[in-house]
Amino acid sequence: MHYTLVTIQVMRMLMTPSRRGVTITAGALVLSVTAAKLCLHLYAGRSYGFFVDELYYMACAHHLAWGYVDQPPLIAAMAWLVLHLLGDSLPALRFLPAVAGAAEVALTALIARQMGGKRFAQALAAIAVLVAPGILGLDNLFTMNAFEPVIWLACANLAIRIVKTGKQRLWIWFGLLAGVGLENKYSMLLFGGGIVVGLVLTLQRRAFTSPWLWIAGALALLLFLPNLMWNAQHHFPFLELQQNIRRSGRDVPLGPVAFFAQEALAMHPLTVPLWLAGLWFYFFSRAGRAFRTLGWAWLFTAAAIVAMSPRIYYLFPAYPLLFAGGAVWWERVLARPRAVWLQFAWPGLLLVTGALLAPIAIPILSPANYIAYTRWLHLEQPRLETQKLGPLPQIFADQFGWREMTATVARVYNGLPPEVRTKTAIFGQNYGQAGAIDRFGPEYGLPPAISGHQSYFLWGPGHYTGESIIVMDGRRRDLEQNCTTVQDAAHVEHPYSMPYEHFDVFYCTGLKTPLRELWPKLKSWD
Repeated sequence: MHYTLVTIQVMRMLMTPSRRGVTITAGALVLSVTAAKLCLHLYAGRSYGFFVDELYYMACAHHLAWGYVDQPPLIAAMAWLVLHLLGDSLPALRFLPAVAGAAEVALTALIARQMGGKRFAQALAAIAVLVAPGILGLDNLFTMNAFEPVIWLACANLAIRIVKTGKQRLWIWFGLLAGVGLENKYSMLLFGGGIVVGLVLTLQRRAFTSPWLWIAGALALLLFLPNLMWNAQHHFPFLELQQNIRRSGRDVPLGPVAFFAQEALAMHPLTVPLWLAGLWFYFFSRAGRAFRTLGWAWLFTAAAIVAMSPRIYYLFPAYPLLFAGGAVWWERVLARPRAVWLQFAWPGLLLVTGALLAPIAIPILSPANYIAYTRWLHLEQPRLETQKLGPLPQIFADQFGWREMTATVARVYNGLPPEVRTKTAIFGQNYGQAGAIDRFGPEYGLPPAISGHQSYFLWGPGHYTGESIIVMDGRRRDLEQNCTTVQDAAHVEHPYSMPYEHFDVFYCTGLKTPLRELWPKLKSWD
C-alpha cells in the first residue's frame, strides 16, 4: 500500500511540468523515493516471523566477543544495542535495516549528484535502488547484508569528494568507514581492494604519495585488529567454514553467464541498461573519467566474487555505484528533444513493474497470497542453496516454524520430572534451532540451548553432563550408539518452513561419553 501511494506521488511529480515559482526539486523526488523505501520495510513482515539468521545474531548478542565463526562482531554488537534499547520484538529488530535501506537510496542519489547528475539522474538512480528485488529482500532483514551497502556507498562518496576537492585528509574518514565495514563483513576487503586497484590504474595514484591514504589504511587495520587477533587465536574458523561450504556443494553453482543472468533478474531487468551505462560512464565517457577509480573497484569486486563462485547477493552492494553513474550518462542522452519522453516513461515503468515484483522479494503478502500471486505470475522460486524447497522460497520459509518448534520442545521438557529438568540439555543441530530455543524458550521455562553449529560450538556444553538430553533433528542410529536410551518424543513440522526443518525430537539419557569429552566431535561448521 505504501509503495503504491508513493509510486503514484512520484509519477505525478515526474510528469507535472514546472511552473513559474513552482519547481519540483531533485531533493523532493529523492525524499519521496527514500520515504517509500522506509515505509515499505516498516510495513513488511507482519504475517511472518524472525529469519533464521536473526535468531542467531540475537544469540550472539548474549555472547559478545571480538569475533564469531561466521562473521565479525559488529552485527552482534548492534543486536545487543537493539535488544537493550528497543526490545526483542520483530519490528524493533528490523528498524535499523529499514533505516539503512532508506539511507542506501539517499546515498545513491547523492553519488549521482556528486558526479554531475541533476534532477532526472538523481531520481532515476534512487528509483533503481528502490525497485531492485534483490536489494529489497536483503534490506528487509537484520543481517550484515543490510548495512554493507551503506558502508560501501559512504566510502564511494568520500572517494568522489576527494577527487573533486583534492582534500586528501578525507582519506582518514574513508579508513574509519572501511574499518567499520571490516567489522561488519569481510567482503569489505574486496571493495577496499577494488578501490586500491582503481587508484593504481588511474591518475588518482598520486594519492599514494600523500601520507593520508597510508594513515587511512593504518586506521582501517587498527579497527580490524581485534577481530583479526580473535581469528588468529581461534585458528581462523571463518576460513575453515568457507572450505567446508565449498566441499559440501551446498551453494547453487553458477558460471559467469548464469551468475550475471541472475544478477539482472535480482536488480530488475529494466535496470540492465542503467548499470551497463554505468560501466560505460566510468570507463569511456569524458564526464566519468575523473571517477574511474569506482569503475575499477566495481570490476575488481565483481571478478573476485565470480571467481569464488559464491551466492549472487554478494555483489548486490556494488550495483548502486553503477545505477548512479548510469543515471548521469542517461540524463545527458535523454536530454535530446526526441528522447525527453523517456525521462518520464522509464522511471514510470520501473515504478509500476517494481510494485508488481516487490511481493516476491519482500513479505508484504501473506504466505497464501504470495503462493497464489507467484502462480499467477508464473514465477519460479529463487534458489540460493541446493536444499529442497517447500511452498515458499528460502528467504521466506526460514521465517516460519520457530515458535512452534520451541513450543513442541517445551512440551517434552516440561513433561519431565522437576529434578530431571535441571540436568536436561536441549541440543539443536543448527543455529536456527538453538537460536529459536534461546529467543522463545524463556516464555516456556526452557534453559538456553546448546549446539555444535557455528559459534554455538565455541560457547560449549555449559554445565551439562549428558545424562539427560533433548535432541532436535538427530539420527536415531547415531543417538543409540552414544546413549543408553533413546525415545521418540515429538515431531516438528510447519506447512511454510523449510523441509529440512521438519524433524523428530528425541529424548536421550545416559550419554556413554561425558558430554564435555564428546564435544569436539560435535563441531559443525558449514
